[in-house]
Amino acid sequence: MTVVRLRGGLDLGTMRAVHTVLERCLAAEPDALVVDLTDVTVHDPLALSVFAATARQATDWPTVPVVLCSPPPDVATWLAESTACRVVPVRPDCAEATRAANAAAGPRLRARLEPVAGACRRARELVTDACARWNLPEAVGPASLVLSELVGNVVRHAGTPMQVTLTLRRPYLHLAVVDGSRAHAVAGSPDARAEGGRGLMLVRELTQRWGSMPAGDGKVVWATLAAN
Repeated sequence: MTVVRLRGGLDLGTMRAVHTVLERCLAAEPDALVVDLTDVTVHDPLALSVFAATARQATDWPTVPVVLCSPPPDVATWLAESTACRVVPVRPDCAEATRAANAAAGPRLRARLEPVAGACRRARELVTDACARWNLPEAVGPASLVLSELVGNVVRHAGTPMQVTLTLRRPYLHLAVVDGSRAHAVAGSPDARAEGGRGLMLVRELTQRWGSMPAGDGKVVWATLAAN
């Protein structure tokens, strides 16, 4: 778990810096993120939307709960009246926020893979292992295919070591692959006669949602499947 203690003024001018800090924390893929607001002075309540934006991003990747804690009385009132509380919970102190975050965190399975020919096979083994642990027999097939395509995309195009993460937060199984390339992953439209280039198109068709975004010095490609 990561606890971030913010200090100083929060307004429309500083919210970008706050978002950058929280984004960097998410890039480390913690199990949960707690944001301590004890020493924050809010100059513009609209700036509180930065926390809702962070929580929404964390839902897609790295699939971690975000909890706010210890807001000053005026900030607590503004949060209660804003849309932020519909997305990110607020707790009166850090201890309670930590308990709430831990309770909401889902089980994970992580592995570091090299960009070699056997990486896709290892990805399928990870899916089989995770689905056995979490009693998701019907997810093995589609999740194996999706993760193989995500890993294969790194092998073919990025050529860097990668971190693979599987997370269960019911009702979804989340898959993510972080590599060392900043090149954005885009589902192409290959010619019907082409022998390849359909991997991310397949990912798009088999998943509830998928996407690509910067992560640290590289990028993450993530996908969400129903965990039936």
